[in-house]
Amino acid sequence: MPTILLLLDLAGTFVFALSGATAAAGRRLDLFGILVLSFGAGTAGGITRDLLIGAVPPAVLVDWRYLAAAVGAGTVTFFWHERIERLRSPVLVFDAGGLALFAVTGTEKALEFGLAPIAAVLLGTLSGIGGGILRDVLLNQIPTVLRVDLYAVAALAGAALVVIGRLLSVPPLLALLAGAALCFGLRVAAIRRSWQLPAARGPPRDDQRGGRKS
Repeated sequence: MPTILLLLDLAGTFVFALSGATAAAGRRLDLFGILVLSFGAGTAGGITRDLLIGAVPPAVLVDWRYLAAAVGAGTVTFFWHERIERLRSPVLVFDAGGLALFAVTGTEKALEFGLAPIAAVLLGTLSGIGGGILRDVLLNQIPTVLRVDLYAVAALAGAALVVIGRLLSVPPLLALLAGAALCFGLRVAAIRRSWQLPAARGPPRDDQRGGRKS
């Protein structure tokens, strides 16, 4: 399991870094800006997770492969951005992949450190949404998790499935893959079918209409 968790963690870092780099390239940032976004998006969730469970220093700061995965994703995006943009909604797809991988690895790592099932689910969810939050904040936009589409709910579902698998003595790898597939499937389905949670009702504020009262 340690090797499997490492591989999934690195994969999540790379995919989330791709989402950050692709979003940065879409805003026409330079190479340095793209690398900053790729590193931030790819590592924020893992760093937060490790700090909260006491796995210090965080794996990102002691294992060069995390930095290589994040920088590699940024570099690939910088040179082949046009090809990546040909994919349908590349930022959202990469984001869904990173969300799924970090949600299940965060949950499993929390369980390994002795956290209770509910706490492990919450930490896995936080691990999954951390990279997307930092990416959106750096790009000066409302984080995806705070919007009305299914995001944190998908991470919660994937994390919960990992915990249920542990309680039912399901092989860990099978539980991880099932949880990641559930999270990814829910997120992609929400994007394509426009599934949304109920939003607050009421007239839009003046700044949402594009103007302000004098």
